Amino acid sequence: MTKRIQAEHVTLQFGKKTVLNDISFELEGGKIYGLLGRNGAGKTSLLSLLAAFQKPTSGRMMVDGVDAYENAGIMESVVFVREEKREYETDTVAKWLKDVAKLRPLFDQQYAEHLAQRFKLPLTQRVDKLSRGMQAALGITIGLASRCPITIFDEAYLGLDAPARERFYEEVLRDYMEHPRTIILSTHLISEMDSLFEEVLVIKDGSLLLHEKTDELLEQGATVTGAKEVVETFIAGRNVLKQQSLGGTKSAMIYEKLTTEERKQAIQNGLEIGPIALQELFIHLTEGEEEE
Repeated sequence: MTKRIQAEHVTLQFGKKTVLNDISFELEGGKIYGLLGRNGAGKTSLLSLLAAFQKPTSGRMMVDGVDAYENAGIMESVVFVREEKREYETDTVAKWLKDVAKLRPLFDQQYAEHLAQRFKLPLTQRVDKLSRGMQAALGITIGLASRCPITIFDEAYLGLDAPARERFYEEVLRDYMEHPRTIILSTHLISEMDSLFEEVLVIKDGSLLLHEKTDELLEQGATVTGAKEVVETFIAGRNVLKQQSLGGTKSAMIYEKLTTEERKQAIQNGLEIGPIALQELFIHLTEGEEEE
């Protein structure tokens, strides 16, 4: 079931506009990946190439060494869930789920019914009459119950309230553990979802800024808190992303891996060394990027 995904020098242009520029990466599969980027960075365009919706202008997007575009076998193994307006779908939710099941060989109807119950999906209601939140819940239900080897959620939570989003995260992790596959989550709600990510890809201005294991990425930064003068001495000459003071206390976020000896010395000097949050790191690494 594990699918290896490869992007080799992928570029995508619309007219004279370059949306994706020379992107290369490899996902070995069987993990949950976070795809991060500000609005307009190119996340959805990249995912649409992977889902075989369109062809790169140059380069190759491959699954298990085969080009994804116009490959029926690959398209069958990928489910791409994003916010959609199903305003012309007059079937009931129940019939819609049954019709989707016919196109997805691994679709679990019993699990779909479980998800519908968890998200309070009205099975007898017409799809086009669903609220935005229920539309999102329907998409999530289809994405998870399809059990595709490559499952992509592109801001799929839009419209869900906080409790429903929490149920979504729980179901993603639980079903992934029971049915391992490649799951890609594109999101702006990084602080809510970062614990799910085994690896993170960050896109900035259409280019791949980084692709790292999440724990290794976070080890490259730290938050230093303590007496203002001591903190300033400790961070001098380091890559400081953010700093703030309150009275005689100062906190600074640095993007630099500290050695065991440096951490020990900092603690001896009365400083508190804490982890760096993925969302904070993302914000500062992508600063200056223009949002749509």
